[in-house]
Amino acid sequence: MGNSNTTAAATTTAAGAVLEGAYKKATWHLIPFIFVCYFFNYLDRVNVGFAKLEMMDALNLSNTVYGLGAGIFFIGYVLSGVPSNLILHKLGARRWIAAMMIMWGALSAAMLFVTTPTSFYVLRFFTGVAEAGFFPGMVLYFTHWFPSQKRGQVMALFMSAIPISGLIGGPLSGWMLAHFSAGQGGMAGWQWLFLLQGLPTVLLGVAVYFYLNDGIAQAKWLSTEEKGAMQRALDDDEKQRQATSTVGQSIGDVLKNGSVWMLGVIYFSIQMGVYAINFWLPSIIKSLGYDTQTVGWLSAIPYLFAAVFMVWAGRSADKHRERRWHVSAPMLMGLLGLMMAANFSTNPLVVMVGLSMATMGALAALSMFWSLPAAFLGSAAAAAGLALINSLGQIAGFVSPFLVGWIKDATQSTDAALYVLSAVMLLGALLVLRVPAKLVNR
Repeated sequence: MGNSNTTAAATTTAAGAVLEGAYKKATWHLIPFIFVCYFFNYLDRVNVGFAKLEMMDALNLSNTVYGLGAGIFFIGYVLSGVPSNLILHKLGARRWIAAMMIMWGALSAAMLFVTTPTSFYVLRFFTGVAEAGFFPGMVLYFTHWFPSQKRGQVMALFMSAIPISGLIGGPLSGWMLAHFSAGQGGMAGWQWLFLLQGLPTVLLGVAVYFYLNDGIAQAKWLSTEEKGAMQRALDDDEKQRQATSTVGQSIGDVLKNGSVWMLGVIYFSIQMGVYAINFWLPSIIKSLGYDTQTVGWLSAIPYLFAAVFMVWAGRSADKHRERRWHVSAPMLMGLLGLMMAANFSTNPLVVMVGLSMATMGALAALSMFWSLPAAFLGSAAAAAGLALINSLGQIAGFVSPFLVGWIKDATQSTDAALYVLSAVMLLGALLVLRVPAKLVNR
């Protein structure tokens, strides 16, 4: 009996070692590459915030026009989110993500041809259509590789591309605007910015087609034993999700489920803060009296702290098997940061501390949020459910920059807008705690 128990324990230990080795392989093979893709995805989405520093004067655009143009991207994004994710579910990640990246990279680069508000609106709208399926597609893609208990850290590593895009993209964008301000090649600095940050996405789209695998079965870099171990873990996770899921398996069930809509509202409240930071951070810092290149460097500071905080939060959530407070607490931190920036808007040091807190809190909540729906949506409901939640949240991408721009034109300050955004984030933080802990804390 003793020998059999020892043998069974050794077998279990060996199986666990194989599985952990497979997860490490999958993490190192997938995450760095997908991280780079998301880096350019986010950079292409928000570089208009830096282009604004020159583009508005060059084209004689008001803050309201800029806010509408920055936000109209998300109208296209919201309208196309669910269909795009369903196409990905049918065609597979490799082909559809490659096609999306090539399309949105080309459209982002084409922003250099903008001359009127109308052309600004049209290009932003269709760029949103092209990008719509990428993020929810990646969330869905990870469910094909990692079980719920591994996904917190994976999502944090993946979504740390957001602060890194700010950390690197801020100084890079500031340098581009300054370096090309002389009008090299007959183009202004803001035009070069769109071109040089859009073209790499097209090349990455081509690389996606040859590099990504649609799932575990196609991964030649995993052994047969590793594939089996990962698939069994996914099957066990799926059974657990099905046992606790409150969402039916059809698209109609997803649309009728109150929990899905509540999660969409929570995600909206997080994104209200995130997009205010993304689109207006350079302008808020510039209002303190700094030149364009200095704005680029200073804007990197909040994103540096956010990148470290996001990874720590992901590891903490997985270690403690706790999800709700790892979303709610960062949201509270974010709203406190926004209120600091608004209350001490003439003090550069306090404004930078407040903006750093806001960026850390909002982006950590953003990455931690996706452990909530992914934990209880069954595989059949995931494609539609994740896309719907993402689309509801992305409405904030339209509302937030437009609201801030309209308030700034009306009051000549962003302070009142920051108070409104703080109130929205407070509502979201409270709603998070209504999510049943037993569904997500694993």
